[in-house]
Amino acid sequence: MRTVAVVGASLAGLSAARSLRSQGYDGRLVVIGDEPHRPYDRPPLSKEFLAGAVGEADLALETDDEDLGAEWLLGVRATGLDRTERAIRLADGRQVRADGVVIATGAAARTLPGADGLAGVHVLRTLDDARGLRDALALGGRLVVVGGGFVGAEVASTAHGLGLDVTVVEAAPTPLAGPLGEAMGAVVSALHADHGVRLLCGVGVKGLGGERRVEAVLLEDGRSIPADIVVVGVGARPNVEWLQGSGVALDNGVTCGADGRTSLAGVVAVGDCAAWYDPRAGVHRRVEHWTGALERPAAAVAALLSSGAAEPGVPRPPYFWSDQYGVKIQFAGHPAGADTVTVVEGATDDRSFLAVYRRGGHPVAVLGMDQPRLFTRWRRQLSTTTA
Repeated sequence: MRTVAVVGASLAGLSAARSLRSQGYDGRLVVIGDEPHRPYDRPPLSKEFLAGAVGEADLALETDDEDLGAEWLLGVRATGLDRTERAIRLADGRQVRADGVVIATGAAARTLPGADGLAGVHVLRTLDDARGLRDALALGGRLVVVGGGFVGAEVASTAHGLGLDVTVVEAAPTPLAGPLGEAMGAVVSALHADHGVRLLCGVGVKGLGGERRVEAVLLEDGRSIPADIVVVGVGARPNVEWLQGSGVALDNGVTCGADGRTSLAGVVAVGDCAAWYDPRAGVHRRVEHWTGALERPAAAVAALLSSGAAEPGVPRPPYFWSDQYGVKIQFAGHPAGADTVTVVEGATDDRSFLAVYRRGGHPVAVLGMDQPRLFTRWRRQLSTTTA
């Protein structure tokens, strides 16, 4: 291959570029990013950066002496992939011809209908999002977080630490039931009540009150929650619209094999936009976690450079972590289909425990709250038992 283009300049795209060089690719390398920033770390955006504990320089993913010999096209969005011309079309009219393509365009935060143009309403996905929200929180006031997932919970925790009055609204009866199951989702989300943050569950948001600036969150049960700031944390959608008509199969992201290869030869996908085939479960999954964006590009690049001849292996079980109210939450594995969840160390009431999810007696996932050492041992065991 004479030219490889990486479309997406966050962690997954940077990991792919690094893997290309470390695996011996010495041709032209082009990295395209729709944000104007060099690759940066996203997890601190909802925590340390939002609280003012770290600055933008601390978010950099590249080292000072790192040089991948790449052409960086930043601040420009990819609008199409022409499989006949083997070219990526850009929003500014340019085209980048490439023999190989790595799709790493990530995902975008979902919003609420009617929120556009209403001051005081925020999402949190990018550095620019975090800048705006950080400035808003510095003014204090009443914050309503719509969505009780991990990003929403981290924002609520950070804002509470900054002294704001915080309410979290979650449409589901139990927050975090999707990633953790109902029992453990209830335990983890109880951290809000532990710290005096209001948590309203089982009620959806009907709309937002206010003309030019948000004044309230209107619930479907008729209640109105006063708000000076609203953060919408209702999930993300994969950035794959630009691939329509390209020949790349799409279904809740880019449909990939177990090695990241797409339906189009010479094209692989990694990161939040990629739905890799999971040979253990027999389904395609999008893994929207930091470790997936760090680790999986190596396998995808190997498949790209070998035209699929490289053995993909079995990916490690997904892993993610969250820091809320001073508690470290760690999770690895796939809880779906688990028939038991057992606390093997500590106690849920103490918010310091380790729980193991099993299916047919075999561990399939593990959750730790303030149990980092024990969690690490169980995570290693999970990697061997589910391989």
